[in-house]
Amino acid sequence: MQASPLLEVVDLQAQFRTDAGVVRAVDHVSFQVGKGEVVGLVGESGCGKSATSLSIMRLLPKPYGHIVGGQVLFEGTDLVQLSEAEMRKVRGNRIAMIFQDPMSSLNPYLRVSEQLIEVAELHLGLDRKRALERAVELLSRVGIPDASRRVRDYPHELSGGMRQRVMIAMAILCDPELLIADEPTTALDVTIQAQILDLMLELRRERGLSIILITHDLGVVASTCDRVIVMYAGRVVENAPARTLFEHPAHPYTHALLKSVPRVDVRSEQLVSIEGLPPRLDRGPFDHCTFAPRCPLVKPICWEEEPKLLPVAPDHVRRCVLPPEEVR
Repeated sequence: MQASPLLEVVDLQAQFRTDAGVVRAVDHVSFQVGKGEVVGLVGESGCGKSATSLSIMRLLPKPYGHIVGGQVLFEGTDLVQLSEAEMRKVRGNRIAMIFQDPMSSLNPYLRVSEQLIEVAELHLGLDRKRALERAVELLSRVGIPDASRRVRDYPHELSGGMRQRVMIAMAILCDPELLIADEPTTALDVTIQAQILDLMLELRRERGLSIILITHDLGVVASTCDRVIVMYAGRVVENAPARTLFEHPAHPYTHALLKSVPRVDVRSEQLVSIEGLPPRLDRGPFDHCTFAPRCPLVKPICWEEEPKLLPVAPDHVRRCVLPPEEVR
């Protein structure tokens, strides 16, 4: 019998109400995350990756952002239906998030110790002395040298890599079951990036941690993820095991993303890019394939209706009417 997923997102819909109209940032999104699984969420900027993660955490900015439909089932409990007080018990304790920019996520006026101690006191009920010990313990665990001294630093006194490690320490302080990492290695050099990713995978091995990794870097996805979800215009366009997706992409957008990655083993005079721009999400709902204006394989049928998310193989779905062999 297949184990129940830790997280199941079912037909999730989230919108932002703006002066320009309603932006359908998350449009009928469905996927699962198993226990101990690393799932990559990829796509261009503005395709709905971060909005999906914020919807899961119920952190859409008010009063503009709203979940308008669907379910977020965490071990069978629908997070969408929880009160704010009940949701606060889930955030940090059971689901934690690493945000894109640690400098904007950490309070510049407070020492690192104060920010970690607050989490330990609120969520774990520790006294201040034990909370400080826990903070130093976690900073050492994530690879910050001389943690007992650096814990008293302000965020601006730390490097970008060290601030990101502080964010990871804060995220895992309460031993969550699911970690959502939104571009956790943005603006870090490749050496620090590798160390951060290795640390996250080590935590997965040690604690059985499930991870949703949001990134633009397909190289990172290939080396870390068990499954990949490709998003475009607020919708899932392909969902497959990582190896399957890289070897047999079945959606033209996925294929285009993979072709646009520079390769060191192939000599080329020109880098490949995806022509055009993603559609404006305040112009929907769409009655055609949203990738059709940019798709090199577009056919008349692509303009007649929006494709449904259908299986092309066991454990592999995509949103396209073209035969899979034609895409490859």
